[in-house]
Amino acid sequence: MSVAQRLTELGITLPPVAVPVAAYVPATRSGNQIVTSGQLPTVNGSLVATGKVGAEVTPEAAVDAARTAALNALAAAADVAGGVEAIKRIVKVVVFVASTPDFTGQPAVANGASNLYGDIFGDAGAHARSAVGVAVLPLDAPVEIELTVEV
Repeated sequence: MSVAQRLTELGITLPPVAVPVAAYVPATRSGNQIVTSGQLPTVNGSLVATGKVGAEVTPEAAVDAARTAALNALAAAADVAGGVEAIKRIVKVVVFVASTPDFTGQPAVANGASNLYGDIFGDAGAHARSAVGVAVLPLDAPVEIELTVEV
């Protein structure tokens, strides 16, 4: 089954590539890899949640936000690749989670992205990953995702 067919089966439409909020490009290619800039959980230019996980944002809402940011990252990578079908595998996912000092569930939040990529790409969606707790992210987003793919 093609990636596009799998997206359709899952009821997923890739969003438009998010407009950068500063001086950078959404993604860039080097050789057979594409690396995205940090992607926030935005829909139509607005964050789906704001605040810290463990305070204003529940862990469940953070998982959903990670999934949204993961779709934005995939859209940015697909745009540079010439389409989602050109992506052979997910190589690495870095998930930053703005959280309270006592929140230690960053890996579970990052699963919002990891599980999505597995659902879409199957075995080619298995990837290396970092889940990092941070004090604050741009625009007070609860999560930010960087993605590296092979084309």
